[in-house]
Amino acid sequence: MRILILNGPNLNLLGKREPDIYGNSNFQDFFENLNTMFKNRIYFGYQQSNIEGELIDILQSSAENYQAIIFNAGGYTHTSVALADCIAAIRVPVVEVHISQPAAREEYRHKSLLASKCIGSISGFGLDSYRLAVEALIEKMN
Repeated sequence: MRILILNGPNLNLLGKREPDIYGNSNFQDFFENLNTMFKNRIYFGYQQSNIEGELIDILQSSAENYQAIIFNAGGYTHTSVALADCIAAIRVPVVEVHISQPAAREEYRHKSLLASKCIGSISGFGLDSYRLAVEALIEKMN
């Protein structure tokens, strides 16, 4: 199975940004561990962008190379109708992931514009939310 992990704005700052919320680990180290954990079972691609239009372009072109997407849209989760429309338009299943638990944070983070367009959502388990999304995709797609 080929899975794209797509991270949105500010997730390039993991390990430096608000460690009390997002932890001390950077994403590259976690990504290497994830690859090791699922070696010979899953091929992972990884992209990150702070730009909404680039995220849309990546999602639109994903069907050519991936069977599923794990997407942490960061702050765009709560503001981007364009990303929600894109997820609805593509044929690749998307799992929404968040490191923190949005429902336990500021009220404006409680509503996801993307969730209803995704096949599932996982949040609140730190970087392990991504591993849980992989496990869910394996179960759902087999």
